[in-house]
Formats: sequence, structure tokens, C-alpha cells
Amino acid sequence: MKKYLALIILICIFFSCGSQEKTTNSASETKQTSVLDSKPKLVVGIVVDQMRYDYLTRFESKFGEGGFKRMIREGFNCKNNHFNYIPTYTGPGHASIYTGTTPKYHGVIANYWYSKKEKKNVYCASDDSVIAVGSPSKSERMSPHRMLTTTFADENRLFTQMKGKTIGISIKDRGAILPAGHTANAAYWFRGKGEGNFITSNYYMEELPKWVEDFNNSGKAESYLRVWNTMYDISTYTESGPDLNDFEGGFKGKAAATFPYDLDALKEENSWFDIIKSTPYGNSIVTDFTIEAIKNEGLGKDDFTDVLAVSFSSTDYVGHNFGVNSKEIQDTYLRLDKDIERLLIALDNQVGEGNYTVFLTADHGAVNVPAYLQSINIPAGYLDYDDRKKRFGNFLVDKYGTGDIIENVSNNQIFFNKAKLKELGLNIREVEKALADEQISYSNVAKVYTATTMNSTNFTTGIEELLQNGFNQKRSGDIIIVDDIAHIAYSRTGSTHGSGLNYDTHVPLLFFGAGIKHGETYNKTVIPDIAPTISALLGISFPNGATGQPLGFVLD
Repeated sequence: MKKYLALIILICIFFSCGSQEKTTNSASETKQTSVLDSKPKLVVGIVVDQMRYDYLTRFESKFGEGGFKRMIREGFNCKNNHFNYIPTYTGPGHASIYTGTTPKYHGVIANYWYSKKEKKNVYCASDDSVIAVGSPSKSERMSPHRMLTTTFADENRLFTQMKGKTIGISIKDRGAILPAGHTANAAYWFRGKGEGNFITSNYYMEELPKWVEDFNNSGKAESYLRVWNTMYDISTYTESGPDLNDFEGGFKGKAAATFPYDLDALKEENSWFDIIKSTPYGNSIVTDFTIEAIKNEGLGKDDFTDVLAVSFSSTDYVGHNFGVNSKEIQDTYLRLDKDIERLLIALDNQVGEGNYTVFLTADHGAVNVPAYLQSINIPAGYLDYDDRKKRFGNFLVDKYGTGDIIENVSNNQIFFNKAKLKELGLNIREVEKALADEQISYSNVAKVYTATTMNSTNFTTGIEELLQNGFNQKRSGDIIIVDDIAHIAYSRTGSTHGSGLNYDTHVPLLFFGAGIKHGETYNKTVIPDIAPTISALLGISFPNGATGQPLGFVLD
């Protein structure tokens, strides 16, 4: 009897364990499904070219409720977000946002730089091994091959066994190509001139998809060759300076840089479709194209997260032309607000609220027009590079008997001719010091550093840290020069950028949508933190050169 009783107990224990294992497995499967379901179906990165942080606050009262304000209201606002390297240019900016690191590692040290290996100036996205697709131009030979590290979009492609799509879109080629990374399905940019089309290169495909051809043939670009006037009564644009002033460039063929601008009448003197780039309509056509891409590429429609990298470049063109304080820049941002609202509505309709995540930031800020700052007694000015070049040339001849020891001067860097130094028997460290001492004596030069200093000293604060984060040992120069605050080598109209000062480094960072908390912070965040944050949200590997940290406080 005891034997039968023991057998019955054993059978009960067996079935109980089996039932518990089934329950455990079922719970595990449910948890795994929940994790997969919690991932956004689409990540949209928005980069606004040359957007200072204070544009969010200056123009806030004029924004609608569905664009910037919606992202702030429903998402997370990092109010003290900065670039942590020099130089603050478009190419390095886009690369840093998506790779999670700085030029020190990803290698995109400028838009154009002197290649010590190739002995010539190179462009950050140029690639002679490819050809343009969608244009007969021989100058549109572009790929991301000069970028040395992966983007989070690349890591998402690897994680999903290449099933998650990546598409980059911008007016500028570099604004589409660098964010999308090395494994992108496509990167499209706008070819102006006499064409007015979105194009790509055979790095991605051999011919344009039908939907892209249909878009190019739709007459959309022609429709934006219209009159650009202010969206609202210009008298209400109280957050910017007077429309008529001495600090704006304008367009060829129009005497004054004042509203309105008849783009159709001005196109011939301003490179035809290129004129669209320098108006808010460049952002509008990017939005139109992006919405078509979401629909026709089926983004966010399956179980594998897709990545859409969108860069609005016209803000940069308008800023360079008209300046930070212009009526034109204000109108451009008010219209961009409407375009962002259109994009969010399209995402709601095509992908579904709660199924997508968006971040918005900028690739750099911009300085107020120095001539304007001078007019209100703020220290600022313009750099005389011709005089500096002449003095430097005389110094080289007087001291070394030749100027041939210098191979190139660009991007505030001096590149040595190492072969000539060796031929003359010159000690490179002594030459570095002599040239640094000479350069610091010139007007409007604030600081000078040598490659030896960048390679041997660990800086953790100030401009020096930013210089070091932007210094790539194989690609950067032998002498690095820092100019005075608010002093630029530029025309006396319009704004530019490139420094490590707050007007260039302080840019917006908004997170919105699936997996994002509602809130704000004044804690300092830096641009390389974005990619690890998105990687953490997706549960994928960080980009392989990432140095930033995930912003856990923004993740829900």
C-alpha cells in the first residue's frame, strides 16, 4: 500500500513540475513577445541644420501646437545639450549624432579637409568609385566610406539580420549619407541646378525606385518656385530684427534683402532650383519626399525596426544668407514647425501613435552676425586671413629659408610637409613650437596648440577638451588655431559656425514617442549620447566607436 502511495505522489510531482515548466515557458515567451512589442517599429531622427537652442524659446509664442510644442509637451526636452568637440560643421555634426562619438574616432573632421595620405583636399562624402543615380552630374559621386565607424542605423541592420530598413533624406548629400551609415538601403539628396530632383548613387542602387521617379516627375520642385512672403503679418515678427538692415545677404537680382522674394523671377540668377534650398521651401520638399518614403517603403509596417534619418538643411542656407536675427530665419522656423507637424501627422497615420520614436537635434548652431554685434557694442569682428597668410609666409622664409615646409593650411590647422622637414634636417617638435609661438602673436588668435600636445595631454575641460575630441591623429593637422570669440572669416552679412563656443555648441535635443518619458532636464547632455540612447531603447549594440552614454532618464 505504501508503495502505491509513493508512486501516486511521484506521478503528481511529475505532472506538477511539467505544468510549472509550461507555465514558466509560457511566461518567458510572453515576456519575450512583450519586449519585442515594446520596441518602436520606426525610429525617426530629425536633424535641423544650424538650429540654435534659443530658436525653440525665441519663437515659441508663434509656434503651433502640433510641431515643436507637441514634441516638448508629450516628450522629453534636454535643455542643456551641447556639442563636445571642435569643429562644429555639418559633416562632423551628422556623423557624431548617429555614431555616438566625435571626429577623434569617426574621422569626419570637417566638411572638407586636407588628406595627408592623398595630398589633396577631400569632401566628407565624396567617393570616386561610385557614380550618381538619377542625375547626369559627375560631381554627385557620394558614399559614407570616409566615416570610420558604424551608426546606430548600421547596428540596427546588423541586429535585425538586415531586415530593418534604413533610409536617409536631406537637401544636402552629407546630411542624408552620413546618418544612414554604411549599410543603408538608400540615401537621397536634392540635386538643384537645372534638375530639381532627388537623387542617390550606385553605392545604394543602380536605378531610382519608381516612387522616387514619380515624385521627381510630379512637378513638386517647380511648385516651390513661388513667392516667398512671411507666413503671418510681418509686423507680428517681433522676435527678430528689422526686415531692412545692413546684416543680410539676399539673392542676386534683388536690390534689398527684404520680403517678398519672387523665386520664379530670381531663379535664373540664383542657379535655378538651387534657390529653393535657401528658402523654407527646401524643408517643405524634404517633408513631402519623406512622407512619400514612409508610405512607399512601408516603413514601420513589420516586426523589424526601421530607421529614417531626415535632415532639414534649408535652415542652414537661410542662416548663412540672412543671419541669426533676421525676419527670414524666423519665418523659416515658423514654416518648419508646420512641416514637422505634417510629418508627425503622417507618422500617426502611416505607422500609428505609440509605434514610432522621434528625436530632434541640430548639427551645430551659429554666431550672430559680427557686424550686428559690433553695432550694439558687443565684442566681435572679422578675420583677415590674407594678412595672416602674408605674415606667416614671410616668417617661414626668414626662419627656414622656404615656405615649402608647410603642405596645407585649412580649417584652422597647419599641415607640415614631413618630407621637406626631414630633407632640411629640422626637428618637428622644435618647428611645432616655433610656429605655435608665431601664430599666437597674430591679431584675433586666441589659442594655439600642437599635435604633440593633443596626443600627449589628457584635457577634461574647456576648449582644449573640445579640440582634443575633434582631433584625429591620422587626419588632423600639426598646428591647431583657435580664433577670438565671435570673430569669423566670412562676409559682413549672414551667419556662420564652427567654433566650440556656446552659440555653436548649444542645440536642441528632443525625444518623443514610443519608449520616451515626459519631462525635461537642465543636466548637461552631449551629442554623442544620442546614439547610445537610441541603441538602448532598441536593445541593440552601441555603434562600434561610441563614446557617449545612454540617457536613461529619458527612457520609459
